[in-house]
Amino acid sequence: MTDEATFIAAARSGDAARFALITERHRRELQVHCYRMLANYEDAQDMTQETFLRAWHKRESFKGHAALRTWLYRIATNVCLDFLEKRKDRGLQDSEVLYLQPYPDRMLPEDPQESVVARETIELAFIVAVQHLPPRQRAVFILRDVLGWPASTAADVLELTVASVTSALQRARVTMRGRLPDRRLDWRSAELSKDERGVVKAYIEAHERNDLDGLTSLLREDLRFAMLPEAGTTTTTAKDAVDGWVSGGLFQRGHDDWRGITTTVNRMPAAALYLRTPEDPEYRLFAIAVLRVADGKIAELTGFDATGKPWLDLPPTL
Repeated sequence: MTDEATFIAAARSGDAARFALITERHRRELQVHCYRMLANYEDAQDMTQETFLRAWHKRESFKGHAALRTWLYRIATNVCLDFLEKRKDRGLQDSEVLYLQPYPDRMLPEDPQESVVARETIELAFIVAVQHLPPRQRAVFILRDVLGWPASTAADVLELTVASVTSALQRARVTMRGRLPDRRLDWRSAELSKDERGVVKAYIEAHERNDLDGLTSLLREDLRFAMLPEAGTTTTTAKDAVDGWVSGGLFQRGHDDWRGITTTVNRMPAAALYLRTPEDPEYRLFAIAVLRVADGKIAELTGFDATGKPWLDLPPTL
């Protein structure tokens, strides 16, 4: 029996357990879809759960005319649009996405085809660029250019005309081309390169040795840096960046005993940094630095507070 027929049977019988079993297999891809729409992992989790709740309450409306997957994406998209209407991009200030959170790679879809799509459109630069599209334009762009849906299907999901979808997509593409550097058109492979691993290892070792010169040497002179949720991505020199971190208290007493591990989030190389304070016997998870490496240097560094985020699947202490 097909997913659609099984689903209809479960819906008619009111079999909640069977319904959950059928819909659960779509959780990861729906959560990635919500993350692209919202740029926040915790919000994406919540909206995915809301999608399943709405699907259960609307189960009688599914007639099998479209694929179950398409029907669930329709619900998820509209759940996110409702959420965005309430949020009104509360974190979008001075062109920065203050509510941005990293996405743990372990939660990406396991299906190879879905993994390819997720990998190509999960990098932070892509996620940030999408947030600058108005919500419905954002939905059109994701449905059409990320998921590859026909204009007629996207129009049906969003209750728009095909002409409106086509127009919205054209505007979205202009915005995305303006916000994504050319280098982002060639999306990265799933595995970290030897070069990337070497840079992350050197970045961690520089912290562990409090080696400011070594850290400076790893940064490109036109480094782009952001530490969320603080406002502002800055383009700065390597020296000014390190000087700024030191003046902010890093590598000073109480913030000078580091350990780190190499990881990945958003299919990008990252360093999970652990800090031990003088009164604490353990190194505790402090921050995660997501890096874009170009020609052996760190070209972009996005830092996130990693405390209290078990979904990153990082050990809380070392």
